[in-house]
Amino acid sequence: MEVKTNNNHSLFDDLQKKDHKIDAQDFLVVEYDDYFEVLNGKKIRSKDLGNKFASLNAFFFDYLKEYNIPSTFFKNFDGNKLKFLKFDRFPFHVKVLNTVDKRTSKLFCRKEGEHLNLPMMEFHIGSGKDSLISESHVISFEICNGEDLKLISRICSKVNVVLKSFFERRNFFLAEFCCHFGKCEDKIYLVDDFSPKSIKIIPFDTNGKWHDPYKLTTSSGIKNYTDELMNLISA
Repeated sequence: MEVKTNNNHSLFDDLQKKDHKIDAQDFLVVEYDDYFEVLNGKKIRSKDLGNKFASLNAFFFDYLKEYNIPSTFFKNFDGNKLKFLKFDRFPFHVKVLNTVDKRTSKLFCRKEGEHLNLPMMEFHIGSGKDSLISESHVISFEICNGEDLKLISRICSKVNVVLKSFFERRNFFLAEFCCHFGKCEDKIYLVDDFSPKSIKIIPFDTNGKWHDPYKLTTSSGIKNYTDELMNLISA
């Protein structure tokens, strides 16, 4: 079974994952490689990056399950591989923002980086500059029906509350993250993504040294930011 994607370059592609059917019980193995792809398509390698990406995703999937958030994650499989229940992927993802980004800053004359009282949810298909779509696009083109879309939005809201609290207890603010969804036996599940590509956190005290998650363009920058996330889940 191949995970369904659209023809555009997607965040799922960016994460360099390879899906394989491994047994008759309809499981998928997701493999994370030791490189990080930036917007210009350049692949930046970092030692053990795949293992760290797998560890981060496994931790957050298990953590969210404690709050009854449905996901297809099954277990760690081997090092940089995770095991999932087989699913059909929706070709869009939801970006949840707790800060004003550059685009909305210009549109609404608000300061970029300003914290929001309520999160913004954006629907994207692909990961290019023109990837933003509306809920109407999703429904009109029969990508997802209205009821499923409402459930997806509710899951995103709950994930945001849980993760914001997790990071705030560690003195970090959750600026944004992305959620990907799929269907398994006609039910909606969270299927991605809790890697440094998705999660953007900012320390409440920015006077000290920290790694800007929006500027991960070098091997050392990616390694350091990934290690910061690893330290937070290990504390």
